[in-house]
Amino acid sequence: MALTCRTGTATRRRHPGVARAAILTATAAILAAACGGGSDGGEEPDQDAATTTSASAPASTEPPVTTSTTVPATAATSTSTTTSTTTTVSTTTTVPPPTTTTVAVPQPEASTVAGLIALERPLVIAHAAGDQDYPHSTLYAYTQSAAAGSDILELDVMLTADGALIVQHDDTVDRTTEASGPVNELTLAEIQALDNAHWFVAGFWGDQTRPAEDYVFRGVRTGAVEPPEGFEPDDFRVATFREVAERFPHHVLDVEIKLQRGPDGQEDLSTGLAAAEVLAAEIADLGREDSVIVACFNDEVLETFNRIAPSVATTPGEAALLGWFTGGSALDDRISVVQVPFTYQGIPVVTADTVARVHDEGREVWVWLSGTDVVETREFYAELFALGVDGVIAGRPAEAMAALADIGG
Repeated sequence: MALTCRTGTATRRRHPGVARAAILTATAAILAAACGGGSDGGEEPDQDAATTTSASAPASTEPPVTTSTTVPATAATSTSTTTSTTTTVSTTTTVPPPTTTTVAVPQPEASTVAGLIALERPLVIAHAAGDQDYPHSTLYAYTQSAAAGSDILELDVMLTADGALIVQHDDTVDRTTEASGPVNELTLAEIQALDNAHWFVAGFWGDQTRPAEDYVFRGVRTGAVEPPEGFEPDDFRVATFREVAERFPHHVLDVEIKLQRGPDGQEDLSTGLAAAEVLAAEIADLGREDSVIVACFNDEVLETFNRIAPSVATTPGEAALLGWFTGGSALDDRISVVQVPFTYQGIPVVTADTVARVHDEGREVWVWLSGTDVVETREFYAELFALGVDGVIAGRPAEAMAALADIGG
């Protein structure tokens, strides 16, 4: 399957089950030239350390925390063979040079899951780094959400073809980048060479029907467009879990393990189990056991993660949560946080009764939103807080922080 560039609306390709070898058919320069709006093949712009601040950042009694992340350059070489002509073509995809980015953000009130719960106030959790307002899951977006005062940063993770744990929601790169292809058939180098803000429009991430001028961050990753002041092109690529964890060492991370589909189009359990193992190892290596909470729709993946990393907080999987909601089963006593959807298959879930039931069991209730069942506004967030929810996984964290301030939180 080819890693295909697209400049306009396109039907997203899924898993046709063809060989992995056919993916690697372009260098980064060819990729950019074919897509338009990319690098002209020259050198990347200077990527010196930069300090990021935000005028919208709330006042903090703590001094700013400055962290530095250095990302090594990597390259991937591959061979594709055309059987009809017996012609073999070798190509190399090179990730841009190493980038050191210095970021200043307010320190959160607490840096552990237990510490945040002890605050006894509603928490603002930036969904995919605030995907309604910023490019989905980019370091740029996480920085903006942290600067807005978010208590927790939410992210989805899955593995690349070469086993790297990346921050990625979809199991293809189609919806956010200029290319097309399954994540588990692409290497980290190939994925990080892409522009993860290519299709971003505020409030409509993944909308590929707009005029080109609406995609305001398109080309920043490739160097064709100057990045916002204080940021670098690398801040607009697909990040790894480690990059986010190291960039924001004082923020609790709410991590969802995503399953990827196999050639038959069905979710492949093995992809989630493998990601769970890598995630557990990286959390331990980073010493983040008390500052990460892990979620997954698949209960077996969560059970596996719990066995590997019993000291890391988790929330119930879909089957366990559904059993609890219908009254058929109890939740594990170790569960301190329940993450629930605002609605489930059209049925309201977040009601005063549900919130009271969770609280009666001594647990916290965090609400996630599908992006289709509600319009996320300051007023809507205020309504959720009024119901007594303990956390909102918000696509617009700055608006959620404003709603929290409205109620004196």
